[in-house]
Amino acid sequence: MNITVSGKNIVVTDGLREAVERKISKLEKYFSPNIEAHVTLSVQKNRQIVEVTIPVNGVILRAEEANEDMYAAIDLVLEKLERQIRKQKTKLQRRKYGDSLRFQFIPEYVPDDEDDIESKIVRTKRFAIKPMSHEEAVLQMELLGHSFFVYKNANTDEVNVLYKRKDGQYGLIEPEF
Repeated sequence: MNITVSGKNIVVTDGLREAVERKISKLEKYFSPNIEAHVTLSVQKNRQIVEVTIPVNGVILRAEEANEDMYAAIDLVLEKLERQIRKQKTKLQRRKYGDSLRFQFIPEYVPDDEDDIESKIVRTKRFAIKPMSHEEAVLQMELLGHSFFVYKNANTDEVNVLYKRKDGQYGLIEPEF
């Protein structure tokens, strides 16, 4: 497993890098050897944030945890990733799909009360999409009070998704073909 560690508003020391690599390398037993893991460490006020992204055959395993202690946040994000891996294993076994994960090392996933193994679509909503700029989409989203907004980009003529990030800034999702 190739682990890339980067820092945002923090200097990643050798000790911190080694701790991250040691913890994340525990996940190696679940994956093929050529899997990449991207770890971003950041600090916002008194919150230490660890974000891990692992792309696996079209599926992206992603976990983010914040804590007052960076090392505790690393442990919490590791637990969250292992839970996602167990959940993915269960889904793959049900569909009899691929072998990108090595199933013999993954314990059986037992859902909590809040988790459903099968997700259900409980509502379908249709609406007209009109071409608009990014700025107009931000205004529309703010007027509606939503955390995301789907619109047709007037410049590219493609459907985009604008979303509000936890830090108060905005993110944009554009299709890639």
